[in-house]
Amino acid sequence: MKKFLDYTNFRKNYNLNYQELEERDGCIYFEGELVANAEKQVAEGEKFLNVGYKLDGSVSKVLSNLFPMSFWFRGKKVASLEGVLQGIKYKDKKTQNLVLKYFGMDAHHTRGCNEIDYWAKDGIVYWQGKPINRHGEEYQLFIDELYFSAIKNPLYRRALLSSKDKYLLHHVGKNYPSETVLTRREFELRLNSLRDYIKIKYKTK
Repeated sequence: MKKFLDYTNFRKNYNLNYQELEERDGCIYFEGELVANAEKQVAEGEKFLNVGYKLDGSVSKVLSNLFPMSFWFRGKKVASLEGVLQGIKYKDKKTQNLVLKYFGMDAHHTRGCNEIDYWAKDGIVYWQGKPINRHGEEYQLFIDELYFSAIKNPLYRRALLSSKDKYLLHHVGKNYPSETVLTRREFELRLNSLRDYIKIKYKTK
């Protein structure tokens, strides 16, 4: 718990080099570098590493929420970050626990099972039956704890460090909290701050 709180303080004071992506002529750019066009999505540029499960780069895939990356979170062994992010949309604990076992596009598509009780109507998500306001500070701490728990998996830590000093980008992320349980900014903040936190605080093996 002490290390988690230490990371949360680190994240709150972290200077993220976040910027809106530039769109022109059907292309998307980050600091002048091509990120995507109609034919391709770029996994890595000189200044950035684009995180995505369907991208060609291995580090890009491993750092994706969809990658099968098991770790313990609040007493539950989960199969991926995506499983948790989809699972919190369910009030029923048994259903949530089922979703926690999924990864990859299978985890992503479990969202379709929740359309009859869409979480964004009232902005409430759940952990083991307890309601959490997606738009409140408690939720930001929940996300901190989730990603901090993921770095207990040595492969996830190594993947973060393998990105070196490039900006960790997720160009397909949504921008509005009312549309997603994890915005592009929220995701990029956790990835970049965790990597820098590990460099300073965490001994990798």
